[in-house]
Amino acid sequence: MKYFIILFSALTLIACKKEKETVPDSKPADSLNIVQDSAKTTPATAQVLVDVFPFPKEIKECSCYFAKSKADFENEKYIYADDAGKTAYMKLDGKRIAMNLISSSDMEVDEELTKEIENENYKISVKGKKIKHEEALLFEGTLTIERPDGSKTTMPIYGECGC
Repeated sequence: MKYFIILFSALTLIACKKEKETVPDSKPADSLNIVQDSAKTTPATAQVLVDVFPFPKEIKECSCYFAKSKADFENEKYIYADDAGKTAYMKLDGKRIAMNLISSSDMEVDEELTKEIENENYKISVKGKKIKHEEALLFEGTLTIERPDGSKTTMPIYGECGC
């Protein structure tokens, strides 16, 4: 009987023992909790994607057209074209767009080319200098594209203006 009481007491102690709750890989809580916002935003320095396109069919007479380099120009990989008066054509961020020319310099006077083009999504500035010792009016310069958020993309250009 003595063994029975000892066995019964041992089982009672084991059965009444409270189990600890364990959480796997639990870490102590920090009083400073930083929450990251899940919304994605485009940084202000995002580049404008400038694609090449074939020479616009809308341009019939005088025009200016530029590529990123002399090699691209010779291979007709244009990134900019205008009708030397009213409308400029580009392919920006995957969309072919036609924009109004705001101003254009008379390149015969100072051998420098400047053009300003703008719409609701882009402001484009073309600046170039006539290349000497060439028969056509060939230019090298830069093309700058600015978005309303202030981000800018600048690239070299090589091209021609003429009739």
